[in-house]
Parts: sequence; structure tokens; C-alpha cells
Amino acid sequence: MNLQTIQGAALSLAMGAAAMTAYAADAVTWDIKLVDDNTANPKVVATATIQPGYHFYAIENPAGGSNPAQFFFDLSGCKLDGKVKANKPYTKEFDDVFEVDQYFYTGSVTFTQKLTPTAPTYKVDVEIKGQACDDKGCVQVFGGKSLSGKAPVAEVAKDDKSAEDPATEPDGAQALAAATDSLQAADGPLMPGAMSTGVADPNWWNNVEAELDVFDDNPAQQSRSLWYIFLAGFIGGLIALVTPCVWPMIPMTVSFFLKQNKSRSKSIAAAATYGGSIIVIYVLLGLAVTAIFGASALNELATSALFNIIFFLLLVVFAISFMGGFELTLPSSWTNKMDSKVDATTGMLSIFFMAFTLVLVSFSCTGPIIGTLLVEAAATSNFVSPAIGMFGFALALALPFTLFAMFPTMLKSMPKSGGWMNTVKVVLGFLELALALKFLSVADLAYGWRILDREVFVALWIVIFFLLGVYLLGKITFPHDDKVEKTGVTRFMLACISFAFAVYMLPGLWGAPLKAISAFSPPISTQDFSLYEGEVAAQVDDFEEGMKLSRELGKPVLLDFSGYGCVNCRKMEAAVWTDPDVKASIDNDFILVTLMVDEKKALPEPIKVVEKDGTPRTLRTYGDKWSYLQRSKFGANAQPFHVIVNGDAKPLAPAFVYKEDVPGYKAFLKQGLDNYSK
Repeated sequence: MNLQTIQGAALSLAMGAAAMTAYAADAVTWDIKLVDDNTANPKVVATATIQPGYHFYAIENPAGGSNPAQFFFDLSGCKLDGKVKANKPYTKEFDDVFEVDQYFYTGSVTFTQKLTPTAPTYKVDVEIKGQACDDKGCVQVFGGKSLSGKAPVAEVAKDDKSAEDPATEPDGAQALAAATDSLQAADGPLMPGAMSTGVADPNWWNNVEAELDVFDDNPAQQSRSLWYIFLAGFIGGLIALVTPCVWPMIPMTVSFFLKQNKSRSKSIAAAATYGGSIIVIYVLLGLAVTAIFGASALNELATSALFNIIFFLLLVVFAISFMGGFELTLPSSWTNKMDSKVDATTGMLSIFFMAFTLVLVSFSCTGPIIGTLLVEAAATSNFVSPAIGMFGFALALALPFTLFAMFPTMLKSMPKSGGWMNTVKVVLGFLELALALKFLSVADLAYGWRILDREVFVALWIVIFFLLGVYLLGKITFPHDDKVEKTGVTRFMLACISFAFAVYMLPGLWGAPLKAISAFSPPISTQDFSLYEGEVAAQVDDFEEGMKLSRELGKPVLLDFSGYGCVNCRKMEAAVWTDPDVKASIDNDFILVTLMVDEKKALPEPIKVVEKDGTPRTLRTYGDKWSYLQRSKFGANAQPFHVIVNGDAKPLAPAFVYKEDVPGYKAFLKQGLDNYSK
């Protein structure tokens, strides 16, 4: 059970760590142009190319859902003719989180806005805002361009006052930009914070991407991650040792080396070569997996809904195999070929082929463990992680062959092969079945099926671990099990642990946080009936006010870039912030500042800024302001995005993105506090 817990938690961590790179700033790209120029009916045509997996929300998207697309036109010498129209119908789908119908586009969509010239020459500044979401999070979408054209003099409208005044708002999702020349930046981007009431520190808006990169590239953190993967692999190897595919091979193989070599030193050398060959084979397997697919491709697979469905089915197959439903073996021709190589070669090469034969023969027991480990390691986006995991696994698997060759008398103390080894396989089958539900849950949340809400997930885990306890007491038997005449002390103690775990999860049916399984279970927001009322509330919703409070109270600031239309923001708040320790730390140790990037409240006056790429943009709402802050200061454009800063707005820990991982979030908060105290 320890291995599965470690592996599943590590996979959750790795998936969450990869989310930062998965959020693409170019989730939607724009091609904006003027067509039918020099005619009486010119048009602004904006084509959005939407990356696979993303939904871009329509102009008509109803209130209460994700942010609709918005078009802003700053007009000179022309006026709008009607409303913006899309070239295809939107997709309508009910969203269980917001409990409204969402309207969105996928693939590509073209928007057209007709114009009526009122002067011989005209100019249109187009600005587009919106939101795009995938199964990992949401990004704010921007587009814009300055267009100019000419109109036939005979066709120019007689009344051109509309060219001087902004047109009226076409509908609830469209507005016209107001020019604010006095606020134009003289030297690069104009920081909104510098235009506050004089108490704000302009340095708060300085870019800190370099400081964040220091945390992200911290060798100590990478080292801890690799050690974690190595440990998971080593534990997996120890479990594989006590399976019926491997355990009986230990005395047989060691005895062969001892009998074949009269010299004890040669026997030890042969056994060491055998163990080393096992390590080499598995490490090469780990390197091959990454070399074939690439670290980034494996990470994308590990975070995709389709992959999670496939892995769920694989784990169910492995579980059925472990329980005796069928034998999972590689083609016998592979084993026969290795046997022939052993007979045809001598010396060290013969020992290598013997090790390869063990790898093939033991696949029915080691395959599920290796498969889980490889997926978990690959999801870290680190090229060497699969090899490190395989090294840990192979080291645990190879050690006994060398140790027993060095100390042959220890062979006599080895537990005899027997039915207990099949019990190990069946227990692993139960654990594989429980872990499989985690992957099904990820796909269920992504597609919105709602077949595995939190209470359903918890109920299934309760049943699985209750039945595991019943099995350990010998009340349930599977095809390859021996009849249990009496219950041993070890089986009894393990049964007690399994029953206790099942009882522990019972309150979760009524909304208890269950922090021990929070990395596995769906978010509490999917629970239909919950008695739990613990919530985390922001002290302020303004960046500068939060920074002033930090200096006054001597506390670090936890910036929470969120959104009303951000599904995964709600999921993370429900899964992570409901943990009592996390809630207590945020409430007592931090100034929590929640900044909604889709806030519609208008700024006192529009603010003109220049993006990093030189694109001018007008900030009209507080949501615009906080979105610009996130992009310009932290170089990020995805929500949820949590970062801890000190009183000078300098980061104290790496940013935390969408991960339903309570232990990881606790470590994130602790790192921020520790660095603040320094």
C-alpha cells in the first residue's frame, strides 16, 4: 500500500508541476484584417485559431459562466454597422461547476464587424478580450490591431458626427474604448500601480520573472524530486521481490552461481554481475521510454484526459490479473530466445542474458509496478526521471542476489515460497483497483460526466478497503489462493489497518475533508451533499492594499490570481484550501489577496499600457488591471496562479499553479514563510 500511495501522490505532484508549462499564452491566436477597403461597406474580420483542447467562450456566453468574448473599437472617420457576428454557431454545453449552459468555440472561428465610413479616410483600433479554458486551467485571451482605410468620396456618409463620438454599446458583451491620451506611456509600459494615490510603491509592479526562475531552477528542489522518484522506485522493487514471479528465483539463481563456481569470490562476482545486469536493463528501459517519446510529450500524455482513461483501464486489467483472473505474460518466444542466448554464450555475456530472462519471466508481477512508476516519473518533465525511477526499482530487485551470494548461509533463513506470495499479488490488485479510480476521476472532471463525484469515489474506496480487510481475514478467496485455515498475526494486523482506513473515510460521504486522500479524491465541489463549511476568505481584493497591509502587519502576501469563470480555481480551493492546516496557515500567517482577472468593475479612468511585445492596450476594468499585473510582473497568464511575496513584492517561493495536492501546498506555504523570516 505504501508504494501505491507514494506513486499516486508523486504523480499528482508531477501533473500539477507540469501545469505551468501546459498553460499556453497562445491558446488563441488572432489574424485581424480589414477587408473590402475602398468600398462603402468595409469590414473588420478577426479569425481566432484555438489550440486543441481549449474552449474559447462566445460573445453570447451567459452570465454566471466563463468570460464571454468582448470586442472594443476605437473609431475615427467611421462608425459601426450592426454587431459583431461569428461565422459559425457556438457549441452549447451544461457546466456542472457553474450550473449554467456555456457557449464556446473550438478549432477556429471568424468574427466580422461591418463599418460605415464617414470620412474619406478612417481608422479603427481593434481590441479583443476573452477567456479560453482546457482541462487544466484558464487563460485570458487578448488580441488587437490598428487598421486604416479609404472610402470612395461619393459614398461617405453625410453626417459624420458619429466619427467624433463613441458609438453606443452594441450589446452586453461589447463596448467602445475611450481614448485617454494623457495616460500614454512615455518610456515603455505604463504601470497601473504607479498611478495610484501616491502611497503605492511603483517598484511593486517591477517584473520578477528572474526571481521566480531562481526558485524553479533550484538544484536542491530538483534533487529532492529525483530522490523522491528513486525512493518510489526502490519501494516498488522491494514489493516486486516478494511476488511469486521473483521470490522463488532468488535461491535458485544464487545456488546456481555457488555450484557453478568453486571459488567463493567468483560466485560473488557472478552474482554481482547478475545484479548489475538487472540494473542496466531497467535503466536502459527508463532511458528508452524518454528517448522515444520525449519528456515533454510524456508529460502532455500524463496530463491529458484520454491518457488517464487509458491508464485507468490498464490498472483495472493489472488488478484483475493480480487477483487471478488471467496470467499477464509476455510472448513465450521472447523467453525462449533469451534461454537460447544463455546456452550459446559463456562468461559475463551469459549472465547478462540470464538477467534478461528474469526480467521477461517476472513481467506478470513486475509489469504493473513498472508501468505505474514510469508514468509517474515521466510526468515530471525531467529527462532523467524515468531512468532514476528504474534505477531505484532495479537496485532493490538486484540486491538480494548479490547479498545472498556473499552470505550464502542467509539462504536458510529465507521464508519458504508458498501461498503468502499470492496474497501479496491479490493485495496489490486491490490497491491497483483503488488507484485506477484516481485516473478515471481526472477524465471524469475533464469531460464533465459526473459519474464519479466525490461521494461516489469515497464510497468505492470504502468498499475496496473493507473488502481488502475481509480478504486478509480469509473470508474471500480468489482462484490461486490457498484455503486459510487460521489467520496469522501479520494478516490480522493488516486487516485491522484496512478496516480502520475504510472507517476513516466514512465521514467523507458527508463532506469531511479527508486530507489523507485529498490528492486522490475529486474536489469537494463535486459533492452533492456536504455538511462541511470551512472556507478561506481573502482579506482584500486589491494588490496595493494588500501590499500596504503586509508592511503594516509584518506578514507575507499570498497573491491568488483567480477568476469568476475559472473552473479549476474553484476545484483547487475546494480540494486544497478546505484542509484545516492550510486554512489555518493562510488565515493566520499571510495576507491573502484574491485578484479576479475577469472582474467587470470599471476603473476610475482607463489606463493605457504597452505589453512586452510592444502591443498597446487599454485597461478599462479592475480585471484588466490584475490580468496585466500577472502578465507584466510574473510572466504568467493562467489561473489559478498563487505566488507568495514579501513587503517589496518580491517572490519568496516558486509559483503554485493548479494542483489538487494538499502536502505540496503546505510545503509551498512553509517555504514562503521560512524565506520571509530570513
